[in-house]
Amino acid sequence: MTDISHLIRSIGVTVRGASAVAVAQLRHNGLRTSLTIFGIAIAVLATVLLASIGYGVVDAGQQKFSATGRDLWISGGPVELAPGRPGGVNAPLTDAHSVAKNISDYPNVRTATPMGFQTVYVGKDTENLTTLTGMGVPGDTLHVQVTAGEYFGRGDVHYANGSYDGPMTHSVVIDPRTAARLNLSVGGTVHIGGTVSNARQHEFTVIGISPAFGGFLGTPTVTLHLSELQELTGTTRRDPATLIGVSVRPDADRQVVATELSQTHPDYKVQTNREQLQSILKQNAVVIASGVTLVVLAIGAGFVLTINLSSHMVYSQRVVYAGLSTTGISQTILYGVMAIQGLLTGILGGVVGLALVPPAIFGLNRLTAYFGTTQFIRTPPALLAGGAGLAVSMGLAGALAASWHLGRMQILDSLD
Repeated sequence: MTDISHLIRSIGVTVRGASAVAVAQLRHNGLRTSLTIFGIAIAVLATVLLASIGYGVVDAGQQKFSATGRDLWISGGPVELAPGRPGGVNAPLTDAHSVAKNISDYPNVRTATPMGFQTVYVGKDTENLTTLTGMGVPGDTLHVQVTAGEYFGRGDVHYANGSYDGPMTHSVVIDPRTAARLNLSVGGTVHIGGTVSNARQHEFTVIGISPAFGGFLGTPTVTLHLSELQELTGTTRRDPATLIGVSVRPDADRQVVATELSQTHPDYKVQTNREQLQSILKQNAVVIASGVTLVVLAIGAGFVLTINLSSHMVYSQRVVYAGLSTTGISQTILYGVMAIQGLLTGILGGVVGLALVPPAIFGLNRLTAYFGTTQFIRTPPALLAGGAGLAVSMGLAGALAASWHLGRMQILDSLD
């Protein structure tokens, strides 16, 4: 027992001595130490930020799709921009009301809801119009959260079974950002149209404020009956929609229903919530790849900087290490000094990098909110732990490089 206690005390003394030397060497080379810590911190910050953006996008997307209450999404192909047309969007899914009615008749389908997205001119008066996203829905077939006022109390009466000669309700539901931007409240009126002249002719009454549609699209939104949006944008002849949201019965298998609908409607693309989100992410593959590339470069640069500076630090301190060696300090202890230096720079770099994460995320969220996008960047604890692990790995990589460099040097020759 005495031998074990003596061994533990001896190890403790050795570790304390190596730590003292390591700290002294780091202080002596303050500039190189600071550069190493800075390189590690930047790599950690870039990695955690990109991972937080990716996590936030996926998590927010899943929440938005789940909040709609839809299980499947049907589209007619990619949506194309049409700058020369009112609305500015060419939705490939046509005869939307009829297609939705046909799908809703399936035994395992509860509801099928056509949804159209267009760009519209909106303003409290005819002289100050701005462009916002207009969303068209059938009306009372959707159940959404309303924070003020009410949702549409009746269906798409203007559609009138395809004649588009029913009365227009001239009712609109807006999201909170639109309300704040235009200083609107329930009962207020607003001009909406697919063109400036069209907007001046149509005045709508705000019947409710709901975060549902603006949150789903990520932009300030005005929501109308689908046929009224089609009327304003001159697309009634085609009856277009961007998507048809389908909710299945609780006892039905979503994937089975999706397969059946795909076989019955081969011209349309049927996807689950997860598949629809994956399609959106694939459309932004170039942006995602660019972000990943930047992070890989940041990590690579962090490792290279740490290794180079650690090796250079050993070379610049070769006389010191030679002097320590002549006093009887073993090579193993010198390797321990290297390891402690690497561990300390890794920890300090990780602390600095992780400390920069909250203000960076706050700033990015404020920036995205300024441009009308929902704040979505989120950092779960696992990402912070991963950033800390990366920092320590970089520090230890530097320590290994320094130890290897030390082992190859004939340090006693430095005393000549």
